[in-house]
Amino acid sequence: MTTNQQIIELLKREVVPALGCTEPIAAALSGAKAREVLGTIPEKIKLGVSGNILKNAMAVGIPGTGMVGLPIAVALGVVGGNSEKGLEVLSDITDEQIEMAKKMVEEERVCIHHRPDTDLLFIECLAVHEGDEAKVVIRHRHSNITCIEKNGELIFESPENKPGKKTAKEYPDLTIKRIHEFATTAPLDELKFICDGAKMNRAVAQEGLDKKYGMQVGKKSIECVQKGILSDDILTYSMALTAAASDARMDGCTLPVMSNSGSGNQGLTVTLPVVASAEKLNSTNEELVRALILSNLVAIHIKSYLGTLSALCGVLVAATGASAGITYLLGGSYQQIVYAIKNMAGGITGMICDGAKVGCALKVSAGASSAVQTALLAMDDIGISHLDGIIEKDIEKTIKNVARIGAEGMIETDKLILKTMVCK
Repeated sequence: MTTNQQIIELLKREVVPALGCTEPIAAALSGAKAREVLGTIPEKIKLGVSGNILKNAMAVGIPGTGMVGLPIAVALGVVGGNSEKGLEVLSDITDEQIEMAKKMVEEERVCIHHRPDTDLLFIECLAVHEGDEAKVVIRHRHSNITCIEKNGELIFESPENKPGKKTAKEYPDLTIKRIHEFATTAPLDELKFICDGAKMNRAVAQEGLDKKYGMQVGKKSIECVQKGILSDDILTYSMALTAAASDARMDGCTLPVMSNSGSGNQGLTVTLPVVASAEKLNSTNEELVRALILSNLVAIHIKSYLGTLSALCGVLVAATGASAGITYLLGGSYQQIVYAIKNMAGGITGMICDGAKVGCALKVSAGASSAVQTALLAMDDIGISHLDGIIEKDIEKTIKNVARIGAEGMIETDKLILKTMVCK
């Protein structure tokens, strides 16, 4: 059986801070490392990326710049990023460095090209200066540097630096039953670290509520409550808080978020509906901690089958975790949590990912809404029948069905989405 320590290590690996959308930030990380290896700011940057990186970085705001996309992200990484900070690589960027990066983009010193026949998550950054070259490759996970070269000489290469090659076992053997047991019985002191992410994401949500970011989905929801158009209840508050955080993050907010499974929006969606529900229910700190552990682990478990990037929007995965966490806050049993997960699988499965952008706040809002609704149904012992659609009697088989739809069934959908986006 998977030990408590293995589960804690998994959480600490998959739940990490990120500043900005993780796809362009991964590109910035590759650029920062390439500059460090090269030893100077390069004359030219050549960035080759997989389709999913291209799709998810095309229209998303880059913190502090007022710009979107990969060119400014990798340029920022090159001129001032710190690779030792991982997905917070741009946390120390200055205004002067932002202007330098913008100039680099304006002078067309950054070249982006699509690498279609490689891993779903793939970035290769080549930095060139006066005949010297440095190459950095990232595969499989956003901060996973698998290869470093300088002037053709191999400096570092991990066993994972082959297409499709993953050597180490990435995820321990988990089940929903084991996750529930861990979340509800593990010593509280060993779990309190999860609150750091909750505080971080709550701060970003407040930023989105206070200012005019993106489509203002969260901010306008609260305004509708104030006007008496919407009710001030768990459902509306969960939607508003989560959407407000996504509004801010997708529009270039300079505050970091706590991610889940390599995604900031998933980190927001797995956390904030649970936080919002706990605030409305006056839950104890222990109840919130255990609900957040449950929520994050359920999302990580589903994502382990789905893969880091796919055509299936990660909001489904994260909101399913949130639904489990909310059910726990409502006093739900293990079986009721299973009902909630099945209800989510039978609900918004199939939501497409058409890249990171300000419109993601609408998807996040829909996910938060479904999380609350499915939890409330589960509390009345209502769960989708195994005779319906992709639902099975066994919760683990149900999860695998959801993952197969995204990882296998939507491959052509992913290609069509990218083709549509790049041909506009």
